[in-house]
Amino acid sequence: MNNPSVALSLRNITKSFDGKPALNSASFSVNWGEVHALLGENGAGKSTIMNVAAGIYYPDAGELHVNGEKQIIHSPAEATRLGIGMVHQHFRLVKRFTVGQNILLCCGKQLGISTQRQATDAIESKAQEIGFDVRTDAVVGELSIAEQQRVEIIKVLLLGAKVVVLDEPTAVLTDQESRAVLEFAGRLAEIGHAVILITHKLREVTSYSNRVTVMRRGSTVLSGADTSTLDANKLARYMVGELMGHVQTVKKSSGAICLKVSNLSVSDIGGGIGVKNVSLSVNHGEILGIVGVGGNGQQQLADALTGLAPCSNGQIHLQGEDITFAPVTSRRSMGMRAVPSDRFASGLISAMTVSENLSMTSIATGRFGNWFFLNRDNMKQEAELAINQHNILGASPTRPVKLLSGGNAQKLLLARELTEDASVLIVHSPTRGLDVKACHFIHSLIKSSVEAGVACLLISEDLEEVLALSGRIAVMSRGTIVGEFPASEATSEKLGMLMMGHA
Repeated sequence: MNNPSVALSLRNITKSFDGKPALNSASFSVNWGEVHALLGENGAGKSTIMNVAAGIYYPDAGELHVNGEKQIIHSPAEATRLGIGMVHQHFRLVKRFTVGQNILLCCGKQLGISTQRQATDAIESKAQEIGFDVRTDAVVGELSIAEQQRVEIIKVLLLGAKVVVLDEPTAVLTDQESRAVLEFAGRLAEIGHAVILITHKLREVTSYSNRVTVMRRGSTVLSGADTSTLDANKLARYMVGELMGHVQTVKKSSGAICLKVSNLSVSDIGGGIGVKNVSLSVNHGEILGIVGVGGNGQQQLADALTGLAPCSNGQIHLQGEDITFAPVTSRRSMGMRAVPSDRFASGLISAMTVSENLSMTSIATGRFGNWFFLNRDNMKQEAELAINQHNILGASPTRPVKLLSGGNAQKLLLARELTEDASVLIVHSPTRGLDVKACHFIHSLIKSSVEAGVACLLISEDLEEVLALSGRIAVMSRGTIVGEFPASEATSEKLGMLMMGHA
């Protein structure tokens, strides 16, 4: 018998992408009149299961019930018809249009309105009802992030949403803006809506939700617990799991400092979290792991170190030399190597061949001739050696990189970067999306390089990866380093609390 108080229920939902499971028999339910937090690390499956509810993804298996009745949702339009609305982390607004034009474009047909005046009236009526201050004639691109978010909320409510999903609503808001939107979520619940708060922040769960469900690696590990019975320590353990013992194959090195960062600050041009007064050092022959929830300044830190983003304050020293404002080519000539978080977007050129990708960073040095004549035979010979040495399956010197699997493309990238003259390796999420065998091989390449004396800064959201490789671990939250200690002292509770902003 169905519980009449249950607004939305997802049962045993399974979903895979390209053969890789994103959800594994995950379940979730929310009641009318409550704020239900959906908690988990990045990649835990929180947004994926809610995208199933919102009709963006269709599940491979499982059932979905709305108000106690089984439903099959094939599209966002069907979800909207059933009263499910999702405010996505990345807003779906036309930035060149005004607020009124956006609402008319999105909701006009459903609301039966066709003029700008009617759209304005609808917005102002809904805004007054829920206590929002919205400028209907403002161009969306000129609004703050918080103001754009309010437009998105009004949009889903105008479309009739009774089940409201807020996907990481405070990710890029100030503390004051965050409190405002979370208090609004509570008001929605008080007037009878069912509100789902997707978050990775423990304070939001304990302070603003009635119940909490925790997901880890695509599975539900805690279902609908009363938040008053849980503290931040317990939630952190559910999120990151009990960390298993691990063998440190790369110990903390007694070698000289290779990379030193002092009071580094980096602005984020996208309006998100940048880097704020970060200081760290990495010795030759050691791995310093940087762990944290994605979007807390890790990408901006990597970009600044490799010369892709300007520093607004602080200094970067490599081998004792100030490289704070040095171009990428100078950093590479001093032995800096990088493996970016997105291998195809930033590390490799998909349409080019294996030999061209392996050679591209050496062409400027004259290794394969000059700009007017490249010795492609030498390029192919060296590519053949790298393919064999790094076991890059499915590769040949003349084969386009786009035809390689993700794991073999990553091997190719490391084969290019881990050269004999490398001094420091900046590696970001090296095994994201790879299978177990590929992960093991990539880890072995990094370990071998470090054991030969390379300094490695490893940035990853995968706690097990960081623990398996690092001698020291630093935790990054809201653009700053909030804790640093030997990997042997790491516990799930300590890491979880620091990652979620609890000291």
